[in-house]
This record gives sequence, C-alpha cells and structure tokens, in this order.
Amino acid sequence: MTPLEELSGKKIAILGLSIEGSSTAKFLEGLGLSFTVLDQKSAEQFDPQLLRDDGNGRIRFILGPRYLDKLGSFDLIFRTPGFPLWHPRLLEAQKSGAKITSQTKLFFDLCSCPIIGVTGTKGKGTTSKLAFEMLSSSGFNTFLGGNIGDPPLDFLPLLKKDSVVVLELSSFQLEDLKKSPHIAVVLMTTQEHLSSQSFDSPNFHRSREEYVEAKRSIVRFQRADDFAVINRDYEASKSFAKDTRGQTVFFSTQSEVDFGSGIEDGWLTVCLKRTCLRLLRKEEVFLRGEHNLQNVLAAATAALLFGSKVEKVVEVAKSFKGLEHRLEFVREINSVKYYNDSFSTTPETAIAAINSFIEPLVLILGGSEKGSDYTELGQAVARSGNIRAVLLVGVTAGKIKDSILKILGGPRSIDIREGFGSMNEVVGKSFELAKIGDVVLLSPACASFDMFKNYRDRGHQFKEAVNFL
Repeated sequence: MTPLEELSGKKIAILGLSIEGSSTAKFLEGLGLSFTVLDQKSAEQFDPQLLRDDGNGRIRFILGPRYLDKLGSFDLIFRTPGFPLWHPRLLEAQKSGAKITSQTKLFFDLCSCPIIGVTGTKGKGTTSKLAFEMLSSSGFNTFLGGNIGDPPLDFLPLLKKDSVVVLELSSFQLEDLKKSPHIAVVLMTTQEHLSSQSFDSPNFHRSREEYVEAKRSIVRFQRADDFAVINRDYEASKSFAKDTRGQTVFFSTQSEVDFGSGIEDGWLTVCLKRTCLRLLRKEEVFLRGEHNLQNVLAAATAALLFGSKVEKVVEVAKSFKGLEHRLEFVREINSVKYYNDSFSTTPETAIAAINSFIEPLVLILGGSEKGSDYTELGQAVARSGNIRAVLLVGVTAGKIKDSILKILGGPRSIDIREGFGSMNEVVGKSFELAKIGDVVLLSPACASFDMFKNYRDRGHQFKEAVNFL
C-alpha cells in the first residue's frame, strides 16, 4: 500500500493551524480527503480565509481550550512542530490506536528526488539558503523548504526525478522521522528549546540530551550510498558520525580535515574524491564570523558532493549577503555600524556574533527565559577586550549581568546598563554611548516573547529604531 493509499478512509486530524498545518490541510483537501483541524486558538483569532468551508463537509474545525477532548477518536494525527510528542493527550491517542505523523514524514515518503537536509542549533537557514543558491546556479532544479522557504508539501507536485530538495530541519521535525536525507548536514549542535517559548508554541525538549537525540534522525536511517556532512568542531555534532551507515564527511575551521573541508593557509579548502581544491580566501567570504565560515564550508561540501560546479560554489560564497536577522548589516550612522542579529536566541550564537567583530562593541543582550546557562556568555563578554558597553533587556537581564560581573570581579571596565522598556529606548541609549568606529550589535542570546511577538518582530523593531535615528 502506498503512503497516499494509507490516508484513504482514515479519520484524520491536523494538530495546529500554523503555516505547516495550513499547508497540510491544503494538500489533503487537494486529494479530496476529509479531515479535522484542531487548534487551541478561538475562531476569532484566525483569518476567516483559513476557516473556510469547502462546501462538501469534508473539512471540520475544533477550536478553543477543549480542542483536544476528542483526540483519541482519530486514526491518523498530523502533528505540527509546535506540538510536543510527549503531550499526555497525544500519548493517550497512540494507546487508543492512533498513528502519529507529520508533514515532514509524509514528504519523505512521497518525495521522488534526492533530499539534502540541514540541522543544527544555529546556522540552518543560512546554510540551507547557501546550498540552494550553489545548486541552483549550477543548473539543478532546486527547491528550498522546511523552516525556510515553503512547506515541502506545497512544492511536492512540481518535483521531478532530477530535482533536488534542500530542507532546513528542526529538532521537532526530526525527532520522529523514520527516513533520512541523501545528504545530511549537521552544523554546530549545542542546546536549544529547553523551555516552552510561547502559548502558541508550547513544544520544548526536557533536557539537552533529549534535544540532541531528537536531531539524530537526520543520519540514523541513511544508507551506504548517502553522505553525512558533519561539523567536527562540536562534540555533540561529531558524535553523529557513529549513527550513520553513510559516508561521513567532516568540516572544520579549527583543525585539518583529510576528507571533507576546512581552512588551510587562509583558504577555504575542500578535499573530496582524492582531489583537494582551494575555493576562496577567508576574507573573500562576504558573511562575517567563524560560524559563517563553517556554514559556507558545510554548504559548499554538500553542494559539491551533489555535483555543483566549483566556480558557482565560489561565486555564491563571495556574494551571499546572509538572511534577515542573522548578523544583518542595517546602517552606518556617524561612522557607527549597526547589526541586527535578532535570530541569536542562545548564548552560543551570541558568543559567535561577538567573535565576528574586532571593532569596539556596544552589545544588546537579553530577552525571555528558555532555560539557558549564561556562564560562558558572561566569560566571553568579560574577556572579549573590545566590548565597551552592554545594554540588557528582558527578564534574563539579571542573570546575564550576574554572569558578566562574576568574571569581571572588581571595578567594571564594561559599562553595563539595564531597565529599558522598549527597543526605541535601548537603541537610543546605544546611539548615546557609541563612538566613531564602534559597532552596535543586537545579539540577544535569548528568546523574545517577553517584549516582542518573536525574533522577527524584535529584529524589525531594532531596524526601525535604527533607521529613525
């Protein structure tokens, strides 16, 4: 029985009317199937277009606080990434015989072309987009989806045997996956999603170990003719090599790599199929920071393994300006440069951003709580040598301040300010403190839900405030 035939005659539920949930609903509607959408929000909180009646009674909605009351009555449940696998109601439904699936799982079952999957704590979007551009410019019929681009079921009908799909995959999309991509890219893997982010997205991992384990599905089901492109500079990432049956290809910015990619004498170098190639010099990469050198190496390795042209890989690496909210250059005012790194929601990514600059920094940190340890961030700030001021916002301000002061000890050489009520206030203070040649960097190291809707809202407000100066 084919995956599509297995859907026929089933009582189907879609958990959550998010972007992915809406895409799944559209796909099932196109197949002429009946299904029910369940969401904790009330009807008034949705665009009426999303709650449309198909006229045939095949689409139903159960909305509001009691949306899970009848979950156990369904045969097949499409879980969206914001809904935890460990939710008691979902476990009860499984005991009652329900099968739990997802858009990602269905796409892997139905996709007729090779998939390049990218995961990691940070850098997934940048690396996915880089790989997409490298493949597309080399003439491949390439599609970009997952957390970046379109939900993959949206472009499924457009795929051909000679197409290639690049998917950015989160831990929540990977944790119950039973198939792995042809080329799996594992970036820096540290910790993330260790507490609930918001009412709309209650999913989180109950430990760092659970979070890392969730990502292992990206390599766990690979075959001998597949490839695992793995960051060797992080122990958790490196450990994925033992979980794949495919060929492991390492990349590193800190050590030599015999088979894979790295940096040699200031050059980004790739060694594949007994051939070593110098791609471009470090300073020719437009993106700033060592972490972005890792992203470029990962994307280039995956693209070259698939058959991209070397000259196109180099061209993209030189010209790619990055994604919005990822070390995004906003504006230069009075010889002070402003960078928006709102996507930085962990201490590790903030440290990477700090290490991307040698100029004096006015640093904006803080946000909502997500269970992170700020010890290493405090050490990085206190020992950086080029951070002149730190402006702290949000509920984590106190924790971050304590982690910095613990290392600074005596008289403070860093100007630490807190108590800001809005992005306009903190940007205004950064303008007062910054001197000629400085960089003002928003790299919060935290989630955003105490003061903003999400990291995008936070980044947009930062850019608006900077452009208003």
